[in-house]
Amino acid sequence: MFNCADEITAYHNQKVTLPQEDRTAMRDRRNANRDRLRDGLEGRKKQQPFAFHKQGSYAMLTMVQHDDNAYDIDDGAYFDKENLVGDRGGEMSALDARKMVRDAVDDGSFKTAPEVRQNCVRIFYAAGYHVDMPVYRKRIEKNFWGPDEEIYEIAGSDWKRSDARLVTDWFSQENTNQSPDTNNGRQLRRITRLIKKYAQSRASWEGLMASGFAITKLVTECYRKDANLEDCALRNTMRAIKNRLDGSLVVKHPTTPDETISKGNDDPKLRFLREKLEEALDKLDVLDSADCTREEALKAWDKVFSTNFFSERADSAKAARSAPGILTSGIIGSLAANAEQVPVRKEGGGRFA
Repeated sequence: MFNCADEITAYHNQKVTLPQEDRTAMRDRRNANRDRLRDGLEGRKKQQPFAFHKQGSYAMLTMVQHDDNAYDIDDGAYFDKENLVGDRGGEMSALDARKMVRDAVDDGSFKTAPEVRQNCVRIFYAAGYHVDMPVYRKRIEKNFWGPDEEIYEIAGSDWKRSDARLVTDWFSQENTNQSPDTNNGRQLRRITRLIKKYAQSRASWEGLMASGFAITKLVTECYRKDANLEDCALRNTMRAIKNRLDGSLVVKHPTTPDETISKGNDDPKLRFLREKLEEALDKLDVLDSADCTREEALKAWDKVFSTNFFSERADSAKAARSAPGILTSGIIGSLAANAEQVPVRKEGGGRFA
């Protein structure tokens, strides 16, 4: 296989993972909505949540760059069950709890008012992204044979046992246990981001493609690590997922027993993912040719991700090599530094975590 590992790493670092300034802006808006909720509840003489917890791809650090800023930031508000009571003192329904949160965060400053959705309150921003605030309650279940148990439930069509924090912990553990490295967010997380980026690479795929959660679960099932070659890890994981979906389109929830992420045995969105993975793998067949050129290899990756990024890197390097004498080495050195240098934290965080 023609080696494009450095180019895949550069693509991830420059075009896939979120820049720190974007993450900071998201965190600031998340915190602003927490303050709105607290202030709104206080003004309505309602009890405060005992905690907030980020969740989803935002918490798992698997968000990818989106041209239209269509980011989904999930931030759960957690209440004690006994504090979720209506005006007459009765237990608050799941819908009433969501309405309470919607009314509290709607301070009149939004161009589009926050909405009650099936499992959350959605807060819209003009830049294109939104914050989803699911509502949870904690209740204590008595256990005569041992310690009492804390049960967490989400306000959906009814109160349903669920706690997204378990999913965040699950992915973090998978990333730590399976990745062969500790830098740049660890490899399993990087491969997850890259495959999610591929799934979002064509606007025409929107609404047809499997969810990011389903893709994340499939990556953890099918991940093929390679400590030295990022492109091999990516391609082999894509092939393993495609083969896995050939056998079954059912994807189980990672933390909720007897629940699936997929819908039925023939989920059309997972069929679509399988089809598009097969197309991508076909485009990459040229990499195995004995006479494959660098230009052909980079064009193949361009076709997969629907970009010019890889060919443009080759053109820049070619221009640098054609420059005379000392100028050549200076340009090449600058290109290498810009493309390959990645600030690293040993715990797997850092600039691109």
